[in-house]
Amino acid sequence: MSRFEKYLALWVVLCMGIGLIFSQAIPGIGETIDSWQVHGISIPIGICLFLMMYPALLNLQVSELKKLRNHPKPIILTLVSNWIFAPILAAVLARLFLQGQEQLMIAIILLGSSPCTAMVLVWGRLAEGNQEQNVVITSLNTVTIMFLYVPVVALLTGIENIPIDRLTLAISALVFIGVPLLIGIISKRLIIDHKGEAWFHDTYRPLVGKIANAALLSTLVVLFSLNGEVLLDNFNLLGLVSIPLLFHSLITVSYNLLITRIFKLHYREAIITVLIGSSSHFEIAIAAAVAMYGVGSISALGTTMGLFWEVPIMLGLVQLGKHLDKKKFWIYQNEPSIRPGLNIKNS
Repeated sequence: MSRFEKYLALWVVLCMGIGLIFSQAIPGIGETIDSWQVHGISIPIGICLFLMMYPALLNLQVSELKKLRNHPKPIILTLVSNWIFAPILAAVLARLFLQGQEQLMIAIILLGSSPCTAMVLVWGRLAEGNQEQNVVITSLNTVTIMFLYVPVVALLTGIENIPIDRLTLAISALVFIGVPLLIGIISKRLIIDHKGEAWFHDTYRPLVGKIANAALLSTLVVLFSLNGEVLLDNFNLLGLVSIPLLFHSLITVSYNLLITRIFKLHYREAIITVLIGSSSHFEIAIAAAVAMYGVGSISALGTTMGLFWEVPIMLGLVQLGKHLDKKKFWIYQNEPSIRPGLNIKNS
């Protein structure tokens, strides 16, 4: 785990603070940044979000999807958690804690309906989980999010009677997932053909990963610069949106721990199932919030809190999983399961 990843929560807080300082120290910075738009899409945020998404989508390995039928149990459990349990729970918690705050409710739904596709490779490696299963499921999530994210969000917001621009949501999914995914597939193939797989994994991916980190932090600075006045006048909103986020994490983690024990998974498969089933793809949530409500919206700021809490929760879950394994929480931990044959480089 790199130093950046280890202290990601700290960098997030610092960038939030820098954004707030900019909003107060540089008059008109928010209006200037917000004026750089094309058909309502912020150019700075669009570039940053693309650079955040592209490295994650390089992880897609279509060949690994062929293994789904061989060991379906952990994959099915993860899909149920990602696309049924977590989204419904997010909508319920949003209604309980954020009634009357529609943009914050949507932020929770956007986060709860977005399964993780990138950072979980890091968490899985730290937990010493089955990285082959990790790649299979993250590759599957990369594909399914293209088809399920918009319908799930539209369904849940419809049930809550929250009006959203479904066309804008669909366009944001296409632009911020479909385009990076297509470019990722093409560029990966071209680079491997011309430079070799070793150079792709050892040089190219680490480089674009660093660019993605810079884009992530830049996005946070811009978001908080744009909405600094509103945030300082309503600072309680970040604490308010954190309540359902933390409850969502606690309940989802508990559900996935219990379900992996009930279905008798081996630790190395169980911990990957728990990690993926309990995490979110905050990049697409931020992108969707920005596309629908604007760069300086409360909804966009609300989705950034998903990133803020994600890192310490996942690190804590890694340690909890190892502790539970020592306590023989997963009773059938010595039985054979998905073979751990894949070596993931720089994941």
